[in-house]
Amino acid sequence: MNPQLLALGVMWYVVFLISLTCHEAAHALVAKLGGDLTAFHGGQVSLNPIPHMRREPFGTIVVPILSFILGGWMIGWGSAPYDPIWRQRYPRRAAWMALAGPLANISLVLLATGAIHVGIQAHILIPPGAARFTRVVAGASSGFSEGLATFLSILFSLNLLLAAFNLLPIPPLDGNSAVGIFLSEDGARHFAALSRNPSLAVIGLIICWRIFDYIFHPLFGLALNLLYPGMHYR
Repeated sequence: MNPQLLALGVMWYVVFLISLTCHEAAHALVAKLGGDLTAFHGGQVSLNPIPHMRREPFGTIVVPILSFILGGWMIGWGSAPYDPIWRQRYPRRAAWMALAGPLANISLVLLATGAIHVGIQAHILIPPGAARFTRVVAGASSGFSEGLATFLSILFSLNLLLAAFNLLPIPPLDGNSAVGIFLSEDGARHFAALSRNPSLAVIGLIICWRIFDYIFHPLFGLALNLLYPGMHYR
């Protein structure tokens, strides 16, 4: 692996850990606010990635590194523990807990958006001629400027992807659990019970994998055109 590719891999992994840690910490924090201290006692109400890596070493270390080596981008997962009895007793609070993770990713998209605009105003960054996942913004010069552009591009794109994927209202994703916010307590409880079927989870993941590209591609284009009004990226 050449030094440039190694540096890109390190950057990808830093962004991946930031994104995953914020996602799982948001789940844990909202659960704590709702009365479930399970994740809090496990150390997950933290922006320190170590507790999250200890809980899911395969999804936070092995799979991301392998996916980058094999495909040039990173995929992985984490988890925040919760008390199933608490979830059964307070299904709408559990729905807010589920929604908190994707909302954290949306917050990071907005943070990246703000940083990109500041960088452009400071003449450190410029809009790219052609945008892609790792080139949402370009550096005004080589070196630090280009490195910052790549970091912010990955931060923007990866968190947009994570938010969109997890908000799909299909089990076992967060978006499916978040449906309970719009239901009564009893309705949310029954909906959650139906969604916990392991067979539905497997089928749901297959469906999501099949349809997600058709959802994300136009969403990414829309996000770029909101980031750069009047630029007409596709």
